[in-house]
Amino acid sequence: MSNEPYAPIKVDLVKDKRYAWCTCSHSEQQPFCDGSHRAHDKPGALGFTAEEAKEAWLCTCKQTGNPPFCDGSHNSLI
Repeated sequence: MSNEPYAPIKVDLVKDKRYAWCTCSHSEQQPFCDGSHRAHDKPGALGFTAEEAKEAWLCTCKQTGNPPFCDGSHNSLI
């Protein structure tokens, strides 16, 4: 991950593993949910299962049109 605000985070996804992507931006475990949305009265995580083992860039700006994957939307925020 870079020092750029809202930069995506590279993760190694495991095939058939279920993940919970943070949708509220409050998680201390970005890009994954840690339950912080509850304290902030925000919507919960987006659950997804990796269809294949791969390296992926997950969104942290929460503006992506392809959640949870980064689509470059953060570039319009800086």
